[in-house]
Amino acid sequence: MDSSNSEAAPLWAHSRNLPGTRHTLEDHLRGSASLARRFGSAFGARELAEYLALVHDAGKGSCAWQHGLDEAEKKQSKVGVPHKEAGAWLAASHAGVPFGAVVQGHHGGLPELQAVKDLVHAVKTGAHANQALIEEAIARTAAVVPEIVPTSRIPLPAWLARAAGPEGKLNRDLLVRMLFSCVVDADFLDTSAHFANTPAQVRADADMTHLLEVFDTRRNEALSRRRASKIDGIRRRVYEETVAAATGAPGMYVLHVPTGGGKTLTSAGFALHHAVAHGHRRVVVAVPYTSITQQNARTYRRMLDPDDPDLPPTVLEHHSSVDLDGAKGTWARTAAENWDAPFVVTTTVQLFESLFSHRPAAMRKIHRLAGAVIVLDEVQALPDRLLAPILSALRGLVDHFGAAVVLTSATQPAFWSLAQLDGLPRRQLIADPAELFEKLRRVTYDWRTGPDVTWESMADEIGRRSGRQTLTVVNTTKDAAHLHRLLEERASGTVLHLSTRMTAGHRGGVIEHIRRLLEPGSDVHVVSTQLIEAGVDLDFPRVFRAWAPAESLQQAAGRCNREGHQDEGTVVVFKVHDAGQPRDKAYTAALDATAAHIGPDLARPDNLDALDKYYPLRYTLQGSGPTGMGAHIDTLRAQLDFPAVDDAFRMIDNTLNQPVVVIRDEAHRAAVEADITALRSPYPCGPEPLRRLQPHTAQLPRHEADTALTAGLAEPVIGNLLLWNGTYHPHRGLDPAQPEDRTAFLL
Repeated sequence: MDSSNSEAAPLWAHSRNLPGTRHTLEDHLRGSASLARRFGSAFGARELAEYLALVHDAGKGSCAWQHGLDEAEKKQSKVGVPHKEAGAWLAASHAGVPFGAVVQGHHGGLPELQAVKDLVHAVKTGAHANQALIEEAIARTAAVVPEIVPTSRIPLPAWLARAAGPEGKLNRDLLVRMLFSCVVDADFLDTSAHFANTPAQVRADADMTHLLEVFDTRRNEALSRRRASKIDGIRRRVYEETVAAATGAPGMYVLHVPTGGGKTLTSAGFALHHAVAHGHRRVVVAVPYTSITQQNARTYRRMLDPDDPDLPPTVLEHHSSVDLDGAKGTWARTAAENWDAPFVVTTTVQLFESLFSHRPAAMRKIHRLAGAVIVLDEVQALPDRLLAPILSALRGLVDHFGAAVVLTSATQPAFWSLAQLDGLPRRQLIADPAELFEKLRRVTYDWRTGPDVTWESMADEIGRRSGRQTLTVVNTTKDAAHLHRLLEERASGTVLHLSTRMTAGHRGGVIEHIRRLLEPGSDVHVVSTQLIEAGVDLDFPRVFRAWAPAESLQQAAGRCNREGHQDEGTVVVFKVHDAGQPRDKAYTAALDATAAHIGPDLARPDNLDALDKYYPLRYTLQGSGPTGMGAHIDTLRAQLDFPAVDDAFRMIDNTLNQPVVVIRDEAHRAAVEADITALRSPYPCGPEPLRRLQPHTAQLPRHEADTALTAGLAEPVIGNLLLWNGTYHPHRGLDPAQPEDRTAFLL
């Protein structure tokens, strides 16, 4: 670029949109800054968020970058000139070194703190490889946006100065993450608006009072249509007592209600009442399993979405069962949601892996947690090995980011026995859970623990001596398939199977089939893995549960006499000596702690005193001290080593299972193959193909998936997603005992 003309030449941020207009750098920086200021105001950091967005692309002011944009437009290529360093230097100089990471990582991801320190040192000493480029870019950009070089330090949130010690360092980490989210989202929105030639699309804050009115009206209508139950009065009392507590101060709340007590609507009712009382901007509900996410989202849509189809939906359902990490560039184009909705239903995996990520696309949405009511359903399913970072982050959101958190479960873990919640008030929504559990007790427990208990003996009892309707829950997919085969030989009526080896759509269809059989009292025997335990609304007179941790025993009991239509249901807990069990440290500790307090000569699984002893012992057995339960991740957070945190924090161990797309029905083949083609294409396809494929996706153990690939029974699609070419059993899905697969699957 000719320097004699460069003073008068406009500075550009992005190439031409469809109408042929370029995006000026001034407009992009100011537009992004305005959006980031709005986002940052939710947690008292509007000036800081605004400034970081204002400087994020300051490096584009250099002559080299501007010339690179000209060439990129001609050649349809990337600019190829670095531009992050100038803004990172400005952010570090005028706000603080940690905040330089926000700008330095706004494309590739948050770096470790040392990388920012190295940049600052190199620029300060004049030794940076792009020193002249950085200085020129700042000078030229400041000519049109002088605020990038402020006359005083950018103010930080007041609470940051008061946050000292280890907790203060963790809250600093959380602040950087939330600011990064603000800047990335603002950058994306402003850039997208340019290319769409429209204003940036951001929804106005919802009228929570109106949403509450809609919810209350529709809830009452839905309850009036339900079949009457003996426990309706108790559910009503639970709801009324819970929402009466909604005027309490924001903080961390506990909703401890037995299974069948109406937690889904009660927790939503509390969240909406609390949002109205305290000005919260949205509700975020996170549940542990995709199946419950889908089930709860349907319920909430019926309660909240507008009747007018021309109005935007209230409820956003956001989850994905596919890890696209291994596919270069794919995550950014398929996980674009930023949770810009009043009521978000997601999974705990999506929530926490986004919060502890370092990637822009994953983190773009997390600033929406500020000023939100966060409902964590079935919190007993949170992995012990990650409790330290999860609980410390939740506390930080409550203490400094205007959030309220609701922990809901029939089996509330003893989180306050852990250091991360020390000193934080535990706000109980139900005054006397023990009384409530006593009133909602609808089952007795029976035990089969002797040496003569085998799969064959249990199949005989279940299929021939246990009535017309039974549910049996086991711990592994292999055990589920084995017992299902035995029951097919012994039981009358319909024998059904549920496991993650079946596609999500198949499982959903089976669950609906089970409901249709249960209602008229038809003969039906179901064998399932633990996927049925949390939140699936089914009601059996008799339930069998393979030996498992205390909370799993109680969750299984929640599928027995759920509506109280019998005087008493029966839950049979059995031990088969060769039954499968997960072998991780936390599960073993949970089993040992269960054996110490729960059993035929000990307490029932729903005994709250026993559970109060069970959880601390379980945590102690696996090391709940300074280095246990994911505390090493908090050490990395304190060091602001964002990539290392991302590597260490995995809600699901992806080395164990792999998602597999299965074409079960020829009627769906063309649509499924079209979506797979779209995913394999180098061109952006958005998140829709993955969403459409979810009903067709099952899970396969990784070692079996690897061997199936070798045998030609599966082929890669993208990331870790596979397409299945082998046999799919009509009842058991990807059954390793199928003749075709005996040489391919490792049993």
